[in-house]
Amino acid sequence: MAYILNIETATTNCSVALSKNGKTIALKEDYKNGYSHAEKLHIFIEEVLNTAKVSANNLDAIAISKGPGSYTGLRIGVSAAKGLAFALDKPLISVPTLDVLAQQVNCKKGVIVSMLDARRLEVYSAVYNSNHNQIRNTQAEILVTESFKDYLKENTVYFIGNGVMKTKEIIKNDNAVFIEERLPSANEMSALAYNKYKIGNTEDVAYFEPYYLKDFVALKPKS
Repeated sequence: MAYILNIETATTNCSVALSKNGKTIALKEDYKNGYSHAEKLHIFIEEVLNTAKVSANNLDAIAISKGPGSYTGLRIGVSAAKGLAFALDKPLISVPTLDVLAQQVNCKKGVIVSMLDARRLEVYSAVYNSNHNQIRNTQAEILVTESFKDYLKENTVYFIGNGVMKTKEIIKNDNAVFIEERLPSANEMSALAYNKYKIGNTEDVAYFEPYYLKDFVALKPKS
């Protein structure tokens, strides 16, 4: 039996799930359009543990959605996960955020494009087949009308994530299906983290860092 605490903070969704043998048994998240991670993350952790009546000491691992995504969100989530793993002396597991997001699409055939909004016309994206196996690596890319054209030629392509809103304004193709208002959730981390736990695929708590993909650039405040 393995209890894993899953933490997802790569977007505005502050999400925490407790899983047992890869299945979510308690979930708490704030799906609103604002970053509440600093205020709510530790509260959510306590709530899912209390809901499942599981002590933090009985956890077998801590899992974190590692990015790409919001610099601030990732930093808060990773700091919390590392702190718990160190304090409880539990292994730390990391799961790619775009893998987590892609799990929300269930299709028998076709291609899944998991995408998160970046600045202006840019997105962070990765491409998966219908079995959720990654078939194109994660990239930061500028959207143009020809984006993903090779996949759209022969497949139904399911676009999911908060990068969809601007993507559907640029890509006009009958094979494109835009799944809106979806964000990565700790719920879909459960099975992915458990699979890594079973094979001992863990991180070095002392040296693990979020996968930002791009260097953080601070914006100047408006005068």
